[in-house]
Amino acid sequence: MGILSMVEDRPTPKAVYNWRVYLCAATAASAAVMIGYDSAFIGTTLALPSFTKEFEFAKLSKSQLALVQSNIVSVYQAGAFFGTFFAYASAHFLGRRLSLVIFALVFLVGAGMMLGASAARGLGLIYAGRVLAGIGVGGASMVTPIYIAEIAPPAIRGGLVGLYELSWQIGGLVGFWINYGVKQTLPESHSQWLIPFAVQLIPAGLLAAGAFLIKESPRWLFFRRQREKALHNLCWVRKLPPTSIYIVEEVSAIEASIEEQHSTVGLGFWQPFRSAIRSRRVLWRLFLGGMLFLAQNGSGINAVNYYSPTVFASLGITQSFLSTGIFGVVKTVLTLVWLLVLVDHLGRRPLLLIGATGGSLCMWYLGAYLKISPVSKTATNRTLTPAGTFAIFIFYLWTAFYTPSWNGTPWVINSEWFPPAHRPLGQLSAAANNWLWNFLISRFTPQMFLAMGYGVYFFFAALMALSVPFVWALVPETKGVPLEAMERLFEVSGPVGRANKVVMAELRGEEERFRSEEKELEGKKEMVREIECSAA
Repeated sequence: MGILSMVEDRPTPKAVYNWRVYLCAATAASAAVMIGYDSAFIGTTLALPSFTKEFEFAKLSKSQLALVQSNIVSVYQAGAFFGTFFAYASAHFLGRRLSLVIFALVFLVGAGMMLGASAARGLGLIYAGRVLAGIGVGGASMVTPIYIAEIAPPAIRGGLVGLYELSWQIGGLVGFWINYGVKQTLPESHSQWLIPFAVQLIPAGLLAAGAFLIKESPRWLFFRRQREKALHNLCWVRKLPPTSIYIVEEVSAIEASIEEQHSTVGLGFWQPFRSAIRSRRVLWRLFLGGMLFLAQNGSGINAVNYYSPTVFASLGITQSFLSTGIFGVVKTVLTLVWLLVLVDHLGRRPLLLIGATGGSLCMWYLGAYLKISPVSKTATNRTLTPAGTFAIFIFYLWTAFYTPSWNGTPWVINSEWFPPAHRPLGQLSAAANNWLWNFLISRFTPQMFLAMGYGVYFFFAALMALSVPFVWALVPETKGVPLEAMERLFEVSGPVGRANKVVMAELRGEEERFRSEEKELEGKKEMVREIECSAA
């Protein structure tokens, strides 16, 4: 078996990898387009001359301007943090599909409010609108990975959940370039900065409409005791009849998992919380998930996403709008590589280890470069020295290490490794942790650059370096393991790095025994039928 081969937990009919499962996953993942766009466009919009002049940023001191900018950016993350908790309730009671519709509509209301801001009205509508938009994206970020993981065949689950990350990058790509476009093509006016805010309405509207076209998660329907509808949806997504041995096995595994949850945890809303508090294994995974998102945000990625003009200016780049757009292109292309080639073939652990090691070295170099050659000495020339040009290359190299590793992999892992009873709780924890650390980075990045200068890069380099031993010692590989068997990864004794191989070997042995028993049972049934025919 090659290092880039696709790993199946059992013989899988080719029909399972059909357009329907990709359609459902892609539609749900489009929620991330609005997240990515909203995360990307705001930094350069705040730097548009038309925006800064209308709201008189020039009258503010450096510290006052940093505070206003950080507040505009961070209220979005604060709303997203609370949106994850609202989504936990809606996903439990209303289902995954309807929850996506609800949070898309909340986002639309928030985006619409921002369009009412002006010099006369002040920034109040932008603040309030970004809080609501944040609630919408927070809810979507909690529901989407669960939905995709629940409908995906194990062998392509990482790739399908990765569509969420790809959609995030597509939205980000548009967000990074749109302000460059309006700056180059439109005169400075109220309409110039209003257009980037208005574009937010497009992805949210598409998600709200598209969610009506997809099927509800079969696993959620089984959980709600709607077996007939659940079986219909599962057969539709897998493109197989109910009598297929693959469907029989999958239904058996899902129902066994739910029955186990019913007998051990309970099916009520609060039971997973009570059970998690009593389960050291679940608490451990909640801790690991939270630390993965701390490490992700500790890489410095959201400092770049939200304050790209500030970051590029610190490196001596005056054409920050163009550089931000190139940054978006690099991230999107590398996300495609991660999605199509790496996540389901190379695995989760190797990507995290390689990304953290390479990314940390790049950040150490950038900090050292700025320590030795401060930008203030050459910024007035509006040109870069050869050393400065190489520093820009190192920045994009950091992007190449980070994007196909830490950008989307923590989302994939957290959507996989919790038992069914605690999966929504695990995703709640993952999304809430993401937005909590995201909020802290976005809230204090401007002040960090003012106070620390080159030290900001050393700070992020150190955090990336610390994530290497963390992943090596504590995070198991989840590639190819069915959701119902994830618990076994944490039952294997010995080094964490070998848990995946042990579990996959066990599953293949069980699969062979199951199919042998099924074949034997069919033979006995055929013998009985022959005897009955002879007697007749």
